[in-house]
Amino acid sequence: MKYFTIFASRNNIDDISDIIADLYAKNHTIEKNGNNYVVKTGSLFYKRKTTIRVSNETADPDYFETNIPGMIGFYNRIPFADENRKGLVLTQISVFNTLITLEAEKELGEEQMRLGMALMSRIEGIGFLQDGTLLDYDGQVIVHPDGTSGPADFRPRASTNKVLGPAAAASEDGERRKWASIDYIRERGIPHLDTLPQLLPAAKCLWKSQEEIAKRAVALLIVIQYACDVAQGGDLAASKDFVMNMLRKFGVENQLTVNERRLLEAEEPTPQVAINIAWQYEAYWPLIWALQLVDTLDFPDHTCDCNFAIEALSRCESFDEFYRQTTMRSREEILDEADKTYRLHWACVNSRIQGQDAPSGMNESIVMERRRGLFWMVGCDNEEWDRISMDT
Repeated sequence: MKYFTIFASRNNIDDISDIIADLYAKNHTIEKNGNNYVVKTGSLFYKRKTTIRVSNETADPDYFETNIPGMIGFYNRIPFADENRKGLVLTQISVFNTLITLEAEKELGEEQMRLGMALMSRIEGIGFLQDGTLLDYDGQVIVHPDGTSGPADFRPRASTNKVLGPAAAASEDGERRKWASIDYIRERGIPHLDTLPQLLPAAKCLWKSQEEIAKRAVALLIVIQYACDVAQGGDLAASKDFVMNMLRKFGVENQLTVNERRLLEAEEPTPQVAINIAWQYEAYWPLIWALQLVDTLDFPDHTCDCNFAIEALSRCESFDEFYRQTTMRSREEILDEADKTYRLHWACVNSRIQGQDAPSGMNESIVMERRRGLFWMVGCDNEEWDRISMDT
């Protein structure tokens, strides 16, 4: 293989030069020309040259405008064995804005590929092999050319510019919120990144209404019960009847997401899809917190109280009865939690990349699902529930 291509979604490419310098510091010489690098081994008996070209949407908009739709079309035509994974792949491709290509004179050798994989990992990119195989940042296969899934535990990652748009300029409120979150994180001895951007100010967010949040919470909780039965091998026929009756009773059948509807309609539901939705108890929790049915969002080192989560709805006979017991928290309070969770998620991802446990006993899955619920309510980019970006 002569070429190895890395795609990513990043706010900028300013740090890639330092990453390349660090990775190739030993036994290599680096010649830099703008955003192009020629890397040569220094060994007398093993001479290899790798040309690394770095570009992004700002520097080369024509490439991304032309090639990203083509790439989406290519993977859209592949008969994926897992339709959920197909959706994730297409979502990921749609937010690519950075391109790194590694080119060898003849073939990329073992060491050249190892360093290319290390570069991909450092920038949390996606590897594209010439046969169409996609690799996650850890080198695990996301999907093979025939559509079969690989072992990667893949979730899309998008830059803040793609999530929030370039309008996410610094604001006084955003700066206050950012540093309040960092102070909270510092007090717990958790690593943080000062340069992680602000979230949009409250006035620029596309907020969900109290009723929208209440309906999402009700529909989600009901579907979670079926997801748990699928994951635990329960009586699915009886479970589906119960869930469908509950959805009709509370009038939220039309509130289901694509993934939730697919789970309910599948003749043989996929256990992993069910597990992913069952974990969304942790996304439901901030919804009912925002509706003031829960007093506080505890530190994310333990799962939420599932019995209370169910009781919040089960004691009601209709959606109206459920809705009447809710009161909306302030937008500032919700946005403060979203910002804090965003930065805690970065700490979890950073630790995972370094092969370490999440700091202070955090559970990354809890943090990620909590972020889903908070970001959906805030409406940073009006994304659908299933496609909330999890970039850091």
